[in-house]
Amino acid sequence: MNRFPTWKYALVAIVVALGFLYTLPNFFGESPAVQVSSARVTVKVDAGVLGRAEDALKKANVAYSAAALDGASVRMRFADTDTQLKAKDLITQALNPDPANPSYVVALNLLSSSPTWLTAINALPMYLGLDLRGGVHFLLQVDMQAAVTKRLESLAGDARSQLRDKNIRHSGITREGQTIRVRFRDADAREKAKRVIQDGIADLALTESQDGEEFRLTATIKPEAVKRTQDYALKQNITTLHNRINELGVAEPVIQQQGADRIVVQLPGVQDTAKAKDILGRTASLEIRMVDEERMNADTLAAAARGEVPFGTEYYVERNGAPILVRKQVVLTGDRLTDAQPGFDSQTQEPAVHLTLDGPGARIFKDVTRESVGKRMAILLIEKGRGEVITAPVIRSEIGGGRVQISGRMSTTEANDTALLLRAGSLAAPMEIVEERTVGPSLGKDNIEKGFNSTKWGFLAIVVFMSVYYAIFGLISSVALAANLLFLVALLSLLQATLTLPGIAAIALTLGMAIDANVLINERIREEIRGGATPQAAISAGYERAFGTILDSNITTLIAGLALLIFGSGPVRGFAVVHCLGIMTSMFSAVTVSRALVNLAYGHRRRVQKLSIGDTAWK
Repeated sequence: MNRFPTWKYALVAIVVALGFLYTLPNFFGESPAVQVSSARVTVKVDAGVLGRAEDALKKANVAYSAAALDGASVRMRFADTDTQLKAKDLITQALNPDPANPSYVVALNLLSSSPTWLTAINALPMYLGLDLRGGVHFLLQVDMQAAVTKRLESLAGDARSQLRDKNIRHSGITREGQTIRVRFRDADAREKAKRVIQDGIADLALTESQDGEEFRLTATIKPEAVKRTQDYALKQNITTLHNRINELGVAEPVIQQQGADRIVVQLPGVQDTAKAKDILGRTASLEIRMVDEERMNADTLAAAARGEVPFGTEYYVERNGAPILVRKQVVLTGDRLTDAQPGFDSQTQEPAVHLTLDGPGARIFKDVTRESVGKRMAILLIEKGRGEVITAPVIRSEIGGGRVQISGRMSTTEANDTALLLRAGSLAAPMEIVEERTVGPSLGKDNIEKGFNSTKWGFLAIVVFMSVYYAIFGLISSVALAANLLFLVALLSLLQATLTLPGIAAIALTLGMAIDANVLINERIREEIRGGATPQAAISAGYERAFGTILDSNITTLIAGLALLIFGSGPVRGFAVVHCLGIMTSMFSAVTVSRALVNLAYGHRRRVQKLSIGDTAWK
């Protein structure tokens, strides 16, 4: 009646063992580290970079505990923060001889100190939020007016192109404030232009006016188009920030919208505030230009390398090290790019990048490629006033329809990186840091200690109460509660969830709620004994009849937790995640684990005279 089959005992034991194993990494803490990543798309982080960093530290007799190439970055661990700071300066000097034009991002970070054997089985510590781990908090203000102005400039160019295509003469197109003014010499030309612009550019609202003999057409952006432009700018900036923060190696950064024009950025574990501000504040733009092949000879290139660049061109070095002269005239900018995806060349099956241009961009690109078949076109990323050639493919034929393919001399990884950079390499609107806060690691450590103490003392108080009130069954309930805490921490670690102060509060609350199930079971067993049932029958009936009540109460609480998870944000979501996971683990621990322990204590006896459940009179 009160015996589990062997496989069920084994299952409980295995689950408890796994829970302990995946909880273990959280007790090893973190060690100071220096992370090296690429600052430019044409610079790759490889084993050579790792070797240069190690040589710089060995020459200065600076000890490091570990160094490894992890994906697209180098990570080096140190014993203390003083050594970490010294190592950062040495590595920066070795890898970036020109501080004004760095090739690598050298940032301070914190890395888990878990043993490699735990990491090998994917047993990793929980991510800690800013309030527990320390780090930096930024509030960024997006310049929405600049985004609308940028859109106006683009629409003015579209209007100019459409009037030129339709051979409609005008006296000039200018942007004045938040309006576009088109001047004509006669009303007939103005009327034709109005029809063309209304049909081709739906985002503009047009009004007519006249000043003496000059006929004017004034265009403003429609309110719905302004809202769409601002929403796009905010989303694009958030996407770009995500890509840039990857360079810092931040685990679980918080990047989210606040209000209509602000973005909150939280970087747990980042100690180098200046480096974080530098990366967040980057302004990059994409440009497509033609290669000046007429002057691409050995003598001219050698002179350009010495600083004698021919008039109207700029000198660059491609990712394969080959020198190249690019004309200053810009054919297209990144504003005309709507999408960029990695793929493969349909003919050669080489890795390629597929670009999609908007309507005006497609027309311009078609005209340029028709006139430049057999010539090279360079795609550049302009950042901090310096340009880099991402790729410079040969134009094989006229390209229409707004779909462009970049291929040749690139790996699959490079195609992915290039597509990502083209898709979200620049900010859609300028941003300004309006609030900055730094949470030190010592404060985060203090928060962890307080949260740990609150959970510990709450758990001990529950154990004392349950042991006094329910005797042996109270101790069994306490062991099940400890298993519940073990499962919850292991699950949070396995899912790599982010733990914050509200999350610790949720853990403490979960302990109080989880014990309710055992209280219901124990009280039900008491009632069965009071009703005359034998101890073995009382145990069986107590678990079976209390299960329905436990399930109902947990489902209703879970519904409330899911509502917090779906509709909440920030700290509320952190609380809800731990709360929901705690409800699920408590169902297993309160019912299955405690039943297994009770069965081990009483199930092997044929006759039980008395249950130690807090009242010796009940037999």
